[in-house]
Parts: sequence; structure tokens; C-alpha cells
Amino acid sequence: MAPELSPPADPVAPIVGRDRHFSTDRLKANLGERTARGGAVTVISQGFKFIASIAATVVLARLLRPADYGLIGMVAVVTGFVTMFKDLGLSAATVQREEITHAQVSTLFWVNVALSIGVAALTAAIAPAVAWFYGEPRLTAITLAYCVGFLCGGLTVQHEALLRRQMRFGVLATAEIAALLASIAATVLLAWYGAGYWSLVGGHLTLSLVYMIGVWVACGWMPGAPVRGSGVRSMLAFGGNLTGFSVVNYFGANLDNLLVGRFWGAQQLGFYAKSYQLLLLPIDQINSPVAGVSIPALSRLTDAPERYRGAYLRILEKLTIITMPLAAFMIVTSDWLVRLVLGPQWDATARIFMILGFAAFILPVLNSTGWLFMTQARTREMFHWGFVDVTMKVLSVVAGLPWGATGVAVGVVIRMYVQAPLLFWYVGRRGPVSAGDFYRAIGPTALAFVCTLGALVGLRKLMPTASPAVGLAAACVVTACATLLALLSLPKGRAALRDLKGTLRLVVERRAA
Repeated sequence: MAPELSPPADPVAPIVGRDRHFSTDRLKANLGERTARGGAVTVISQGFKFIASIAATVVLARLLRPADYGLIGMVAVVTGFVTMFKDLGLSAATVQREEITHAQVSTLFWVNVALSIGVAALTAAIAPAVAWFYGEPRLTAITLAYCVGFLCGGLTVQHEALLRRQMRFGVLATAEIAALLASIAATVLLAWYGAGYWSLVGGHLTLSLVYMIGVWVACGWMPGAPVRGSGVRSMLAFGGNLTGFSVVNYFGANLDNLLVGRFWGAQQLGFYAKSYQLLLLPIDQINSPVAGVSIPALSRLTDAPERYRGAYLRILEKLTIITMPLAAFMIVTSDWLVRLVLGPQWDATARIFMILGFAAFILPVLNSTGWLFMTQARTREMFHWGFVDVTMKVLSVVAGLPWGATGVAVGVVIRMYVQAPLLFWYVGRRGPVSAGDFYRAIGPTALAFVCTLGALVGLRKLMPTASPAVGLAAACVVTACATLLALLSLPKGRAALRDLKGTLRLVVERRAA
């Protein structure tokens, strides 16, 4: 789909190509190298963030109770929903747009600010209702406190989008790391002095504030006044469809937390939410930065279908080389991981975590289809798919609810595997990437997953009484060896490894130069 041209006239920034914040022409000449370097920077920064997050989790799991996390989980279901409306999909619209002007981004900035104020006011109004629904009076004050974070988020949306549009991933990584470290320090300090669940609230607000400051300083762009007739109507439509999908998807994605908390209480929700958090911690450290690099890169290739298809499949191939064997590792070592990271009081989460580990096998692939919808300006189709998606999510959660958090986890996993072929067909009907391309791209790493899973099960039988630290160290070695051998046994696997090696060499050479 050809990108829509911006209006020719702009009263604020008439010559787009001369504005360093908006023009992307210079990126196309070395897009492959820039994408590889951006991917390397973000992966390294995510690795640092992962280590910091794991360390914080280890400490906080011993300072806070499962019920503390359960209370925050109850509020997060509501605040996470209303948060989507402060963005309205306009950050993705700014990144995806082929050409954009100062007047357009300024207008979108003030739209986001107005939305964030409205979201904060709405959240404050419904805070008593949240407490009533769960039968937990403490939730009123927690919900009100989260309103401050919405205001910071609205002020950040367009500045972050401009940095992503320009593929300035290094400065984004610096802002994210600074915000994370400040958040961890605030959370641990408050928990140490007995603040309980308020330490998690304080950490969240610190993260929002520090990240906002960092992104503003790094971007250097100052918004002007909103301009009538600046040509943002099509961008609002793009963002509106994307938000519509996010709203529908969010309802389905958080129905599990909502119903587990409502019918099984804060303790069960604490176990379930922490299991999901532990599962997503490594997956998000990989998937989020890859998405952050891939969406701007693919957006610049929409006028070259074969390059677009090749770029997406190469990215997907590399993504699954890491995430699929990692899923096998988490499944087989779930009890060791829980005991080492969270401590004995969280042992009840091990079984839930093991079940959810099977979701980690396919989840990154499912998430990557969103890149195709967004970069091809197919957000209306994405919105329509959201209704199919949420229907399947509701059915799976309701079916598993009588068996508590464990039953819900089983339902979530089954739904993902039923949904995958349907989603591949739907997104592959149009555009350069077909349904068959998905299966061909993930085939070698799917085999590596099976081989790694078998090798790790064998390890557990050889080391039934190993300590968590020793067992996990041995499992890391087995995972790496089994994955490498499985990929080397297939021609496409060997080609994928050669491509990965070439990409890494390119990044190293460019960094050295």
C-alpha cells in the first residue's frame, strides 16, 4: 500500500527535508546497517535491563507479600485499559508516516496531552468503583495515585515517536535504563522501610517521570501550537483503528487477571500475575526492542515489497532462534527458576509458570504480526481481527476459571495454539508476507525447541536433586548446545546461523569503525 502524501503546505515547517526531527530520507541509504546496529544497541540495553529487573525481582519478592502484588494487579487491569486512550495510536502513526511536518506533530502532541488529562480525570472518577468491585477499600487510593503517571505518559508520546522514527535507539535505550534504575531504587527503598504495596506505586511513578524527562532532553524538539488543517485527519483514523484493536485486545488479555482476582482473591491473583510477569520478563526484553527497531525499518520499505518481505522474515527468524529455545528452558526449569528468583514463599507459582511457558513458544511470533498490520497501514483489518481474538480469549479464560489460576493458564495456552494458524492466514491474505512464509521461517527453530525440550527433560532425570543454581547453570549449557546442534542439522538452520553471524560481524565492524 502506497503511503499517503502529506499536505503540501505547512505554516510552521514548509520544508520537511531540512528538519532533522521529521525527514527520514537519509535513513534509506544504509537501512540494513542502521537496523542491525539499532537491534544490537537495543538488545544489549535490554540485556542490562533484564539483569537489573531480575535483581530487583529477587530482592522485592523477599520484601513484599504476594497479596501486595495482587492489589497492584487489580488496579493495573483498570489503569492499563484507560492508559491506551492517552496515546490513541498516534505514536505509531508518527513512526509509520512516510512524510510528516512540525505542524502535524505539534497538533498530535496537544491531542495526546488532552487525552492524558481526560484519562487521569476518568480514572480518578472511577477509583471508588474499582474498590467496590473487588471489595477492597485500599484500591481507591492506589488508583488515584496512578493518575499522575498518565500525565507524564501523555507528555512523552510524540517525543518518543520522533526518536523511533529517526531510529535513534541509543538515546532511547539510555533514557529507558536511567528510568528503570531510578524506579528500582525508589521501589526497593520504599519496600525496605515497610511501605508495602505503596513501594510498587512509587516505583511506577518514578519510572514515568524520569523517562519523560530523559526523552524530552534527548529529542530536543519543542512543540508549537496546534494547527487547524495541518493534515492529521488520516493519522487520527490510523491511530483510531489501532486504538480500537488495543481496546478490544486489552479486554481479552486482562480478563484473566480480572476474573481470577474477582473470584479467587488477591493471593491467587498474586501467584498468577507473578507467574505471567516472570514469563514475560525475558520475552519482553527480546520482543520489545526488536519491535522498536523493526517497525520504523519496515515502514521505510513499504514501496519495495520483496525487500520488505525479506527483512521481516530475517527478523522473525532471528527472533525465534532466541525465544523458542528460551521457552523450552523456562518450561523444564520452572521450579528452579521460581525458587531461585522469587524464594520459597512463591513455590505455588511454579506449576502455573511451567504451563505458561508453552505460550512463550508462539507468543513472539503472534506479536510480530502486529508489525505487518501497522507498517502496511492495515490497522482497520487489525481492529477487525481484535474481535475474533477477544472472543477466543474470553472463551478460554471462562473455561479454565473453575480450576483457578492453573485452569486459566491452561486455557490461555490452548487458545494461542488454536489462534496461530488463523492469524497467519488472516494477515497473509494481503501484503508481501504470506501465511506459508510464517511456517517456513519458524520451522528450523521449532525443531530446535523440541530438541531442547527433550534434552532438558533428560537433564532433569540425571539431576533430580540438584540445587536451583547448579541446575540452571547446567540447563543453560544444555539449551545452547541442543539448539545449536538442531539448527546445524538443517540446511535452513545453517543458513539462519550464517545470516546471524554476518549480521553480528557487520555490527561489530561498524562499531569499531
